[in-house]
Order: sequence, then C-alpha cells, then structure tokens
Amino acid sequence: MSAPREHGILPAMAEPVRLYDYFRSSAAYRVRIGLHLKGVAYESVAVDLLHNGQAEAGYRALNPQGLVPALEMDGRIFTQSLAILDYLDARFPDPPFVPREPAARAQVLAMALAIACDIHPIDNLRVLRYLKNEMGQPQEAIDAWYVHWVRQGLEALETMAADWDHPYLSGETPGIADICLVPQLYNAHRFGVDIAPWPTLERLERMLTALPAFAASHPDKWVPAEA
Repeated sequence: MSAPREHGILPAMAEPVRLYDYFRSSAAYRVRIGLHLKGVAYESVAVDLLHNGQAEAGYRALNPQGLVPALEMDGRIFTQSLAILDYLDARFPDPPFVPREPAARAQVLAMALAIACDIHPIDNLRVLRYLKNEMGQPQEAIDAWYVHWVRQGLEALETMAADWDHPYLSGETPGIADICLVPQLYNAHRFGVDIAPWPTLERLERMLTALPAFAASHPDKWVPAEA
C-alpha cells in the first residue's frame, strides 16, 4: 500500500477517513463518487492490484476478502462497495442515494444490482486472471468473455433505464444506480465496447461525468505515479 494521498472536500472529520483504493477498480471508483457526492473529506491509500497488494497480510487484516475498496471511518473498517455506499447514505442522508418511496427504491436498487452483481463480478480482474492462468485461455477468448457479458448486461440495463421517467437512474438526483453505471461504462470503453447501441446509457454518461463529484472521481485523477 502506498502512503495516504489527501483529498479534501469539506473540513476533515474528527477521525481521518481513509479509502483503500485502486484507481481502475470499479468498486473503488463507486466509493470515490459516493464520498464526493456526500462531501466527505478523505485520504486515498493506493492498493496495487496489479502487483497483488490486496493479498498482502497488512491489507488482508483490514479486508479478509483481499478486495478493494475498504473504507476506514468512524473507528471501523467497512468493505463491499454497495455496503459502504449504504453506510454513507445512512450517515449523511442528503443528497439521498436511493428514493424513499418503496417501489421507486426497489427499481433503483434493481438497476444498481444489475451492474454490481450481474456484470461486474464475472468481468473483474481476479476472474480474468483465473481464465488466463488457471484455465489457460488465450487473451482473445478472455476479451470475448468480457465483451459478451458487458453487452448482455448493458442491453438489459438500457431497457430498464429507458422505462424510468426521471433525469437520473436514481431519481431526481444522482444516486446509487448512477454511481454504479459510470465505472461500468468506463471499463466498457477500456475494452472497446461501443455504447452507441444504448442511447439512454450514453446520455446518462455524458450528464454524469460532467458533474463535479463524478469528474473528481475519474481514474485519470488517481493514477499512481508508478503506473
């Protein structure tokens, strides 16, 4: 892990807030957006996934899963990006990450989970590494795997989003579904997936990435010096 890198938004809390982070991790990217939307000042501590920093004993003591992110806040360690976002939403209710009305809440969570549970987990770094190292798959096959699941997931999400009559996926303000969407589209671009077939998602990406909280969380802002 690298030394903490401060990112101030509001005056620091009584106890430091630290995000154990990797700049291209979708899950860590979500939490960066969430912290910015809530206006929480924090320090970013880089965990180098490419060199297995997540497997080091010091980090495993924080997060037994050996995954990023982990958030140190209020004297505790929180893991799993959606659980962290839920904690932030309970701790700092405004702006809300999910609608209060039950049916709208369920619909927003369904869109967020379609990304966080159905697209991201089968396309993340440890799965791609397993396909290559343990399963012996060539890079061409691994790339095809990635693109297949991203396209299938985004196609379904486009239909869900197109039927949602609100300016953002999460309602009247950006929230948990939008927080999940932008990192997923960032990774889709990295792997050469054309998102033009999904105009609702493309429009949302343009809107969201122009917002300060999303722009400040972009991986390009967090590239380690050694990367």
